[in-house]
Amino acid sequence: MAEILPLLTGKKGLIVGLANEHSIAWGCARLAHAQGAQLVLSCASDKARNWVQPLADGIASPLHACNVENDGELAALVDAAAQYLGQIDFVIHSIAWAPLEDLHGRVVDSSSAGFTHAMDVSCHSFARLARRCLPHMPAGGSLVTMSYLGADEAVPDYGLMGPVKAALESMVRYMAMELGPQAIRVHAVSPGPVPTRAASGLAHFDRLLDDARRKAPLGRLVTLDEIAQLTTFLCSDASSGMTGQTLYVDAGYHAID
Repeated sequence: MAEILPLLTGKKGLIVGLANEHSIAWGCARLAHAQGAQLVLSCASDKARNWVQPLADGIASPLHACNVENDGELAALVDAAAQYLGQIDFVIHSIAWAPLEDLHGRVVDSSSAGFTHAMDVSCHSFARLARRCLPHMPAGGSLVTMSYLGADEAVPDYGLMGPVKAALESMVRYMAMELGPQAIRVHAVSPGPVPTRAASGLAHFDRLLDDARRKAPLGRLVTLDEIAQLTTFLCSDASSGMTGQTLYVDAGYHAID
């Protein structure tokens, strides 16, 4: 019987958005490394590096600070990744942010500046990152970002991030159409709520967790490992016939009204 190799054996990837050991980006990085990938990682700032440098060291992966709003820093990150890896086979974008005063208020009361800022960091940065990576993906590959059910349904207390994630999922579909001829596949992963640093900024987040746990058909929340397993599959050749989708990993919560 032929040996079954790990899913990402020989693959080279860039993972953006590490915050701490509870972040989705770290769950993805940990599993991608275990599945044979060579990685470059990034966090938002030098301050964040204090939390995640030991994690990166633990999987022998270079870590760079990158504010995705700064085009120069984004270009430097991708250039460094391409130089270290030789080429890029997959990119995982796990970034979401909005000003608290806009996030905690009603959508109709959101400021133009706050909405624009949230859209730039949480949505358009995916397109900018992809554009920078394309020249380094000669063999095609995968681009994956993170969404949430609030993109498709009005979820109490999710507020401004709902329209932002809806735009991100639409961007996934358009990017899939545009990049398909280059054999680049584009997906959004939509996890159920998990207690990450970014999610904890939502108002009444504990209530959101309790609601998901109570209503999900599996009767529980999902884990970082389960989110990472789906993401790893989408970054691997096993998903070569798929693109342009939003895939849920939420213990079935999305199927329940």
